Amino acid sequence: MDWGTELWDQCDTIDKHTQSGLELVEKYVKFVKERTEIEQQYAKQLRNLVKKYASKRGKDDQENRFTNHQSFQDILNEMNDYAGQREVIAENMMIRICCELTKYLQELKQERKSYLLEAKRAQQSLENGYKQLESSKKRFEREWREAERAAQYAEKTDQDLNATKADVEKAKQQAHLRTHIAEECKNEYASQLQKFNKEQNQFYYSSIPQVFNKLQDMDERRVQRLAEGYALFADTEKRVLPIIGKCLEGITKAGANTDSKQDSLTLIEQHKSGFDRPGDLEFEDYSQGINRTSSESSLGTPKGPLELLGKNRNKLWPFSKKSKLPSPPLTPVSSPYVPANGPPSPKFARDPLSYCLKEINKTVKPRMASFRSLKRAPTATEDFAHLPPEQRRKKLQRKMDDIRKELQKEQDQSEALLKMKDVYEKNSQMGNPDSLSPQITQTAQNVERLRGELAKYESWLMEAGGRGESVRYSSHLNNNGAINRPNNANSVEGDLSQPIYTEFEDDFDDEEVDAPIGQCMALYSFPGSSEGTLSMQEGDMLSVVEEDKGDGWTRVRSTNGDEGYIPTSYVKITIPQ
Repeated sequence: MDWGTELWDQCDTIDKHTQSGLELVEKYVKFVKERTEIEQQYAKQLRNLVKKYASKRGKDDQENRFTNHQSFQDILNEMNDYAGQREVIAENMMIRICCELTKYLQELKQERKSYLLEAKRAQQSLENGYKQLESSKKRFEREWREAERAAQYAEKTDQDLNATKADVEKAKQQAHLRTHIAEECKNEYASQLQKFNKEQNQFYYSSIPQVFNKLQDMDERRVQRLAEGYALFADTEKRVLPIIGKCLEGITKAGANTDSKQDSLTLIEQHKSGFDRPGDLEFEDYSQGINRTSSESSLGTPKGPLELLGKNRNKLWPFSKKSKLPSPPLTPVSSPYVPANGPPSPKFARDPLSYCLKEINKTVKPRMASFRSLKRAPTATEDFAHLPPEQRRKKLQRKMDDIRKELQKEQDQSEALLKMKDVYEKNSQMGNPDSLSPQITQTAQNVERLRGELAKYESWLMEAGGRGESVRYSSHLNNNGAINRPNNANSVEGDLSQPIYTEFEDDFDDEEVDAPIGQCMALYSFPGSSEGTLSMQEGDMLSVVEEDKGDGWTRVRSTNGDEGYIPTSYVKITIPQ
């Protein structure tokens, strides 16, 4: 069943129906646009909410080390991704529904307009044929009446006895002429009628049904396209539901990753001072005279009960708002400096007296200054002596680890430059080996400088009670406390301003193992043939110990505990925020 057959006489109805269908498309496009605006506003508000509660850099860095703070940051990150998916929904709806339907609507309007114009032309042609038919019909009617009157007049004249023969002949000729004209009008009317009937049949059985069928096809295509737009409304959101589900799973995982025990250990790790608990106070017997000599005090002032109580007040009242870290103990001038957990440092071995004076300046002067201003914060020093023992050891260890990493990079660069120079010497076409000399010299200087810094921090770590065996040198102390220089052709005789050490060993038996900061999966196999690198196979899971510092290498640890550097581009790294 089609419109051309069943609705041949409902042109106005079809016109209104097709117009209503186009208006429905416009209404749906407008509806989707408003939906996209809602999605965009929702995403914007979510992003503002995440930004409002996101941790501020520097302020919450210490708190973000706890799992409950990290989980909250993970939730904020997932919500930010969730907001991004809402924006994707809005964008896809705008492109796939609004833009496409708007373009299709314009095409439908032009198509409908052309069909209605075609029907209007056919109707005007039929109306013109009908007017011509009516005109020929009226003319035939008029001429036939004139012919009848002429015939009646001729007959009347013929019967009139007074009429002459000429009058009778004239009347008959006039009647015959009128009859002839009437016959011609009759034939013309018959021809016009036949022509109009043919046009009318063509109009109602061919032209109009074709136009109506085209309008029906157009409207059915419109309905089908609109139905697809209805389905896209849901499909657009279904496409991002898996990602939204992952965001929600990430939020659930963030809750599961919260570990109360780990947070407690983290708090201990961050703020453990390493001080001993205060001992029992001695009984002060005022019933007997207490004579103290000035030698009992390093500052030459007697210490009474109040002074002793004031000295230990910070330890006795740990929850006081004004509690401060105790000053480092004074080092007696008369006693030689001997580290608690290791041999004397190279600096002390070269010049014991100057080293002791330096230690006195670092301990006595800040202590004397603290008597003048109790509110003055401890001054940060290069050896971190202002920190509590435990925190100082950690700071020194981290500093040494950073120096080792930098030293390893410099050594790798030195090896690469030497290999390149060897290639240039064997094949001069590759390059000039002398052009690499400045870089080799600079790298060697950097290596020596870093070794000196590493030795310096090693001595400070030994002073703080840390393990000093993490770095071993080929140089050693002789019986007089001086450093025996290694057999090195590049060493300068008589120059003791800087210590000269050989390369340190890669295996540290007593070194603390760094906690992993993330995980990574190997995308490609890496042989790890050079020193300091780690071999891996495609698909291996490794722990990230140190992120890429911009040189293209990442320090990782395998499941068997081996550590080394791998190319950053060879793995996919996942580091929790």
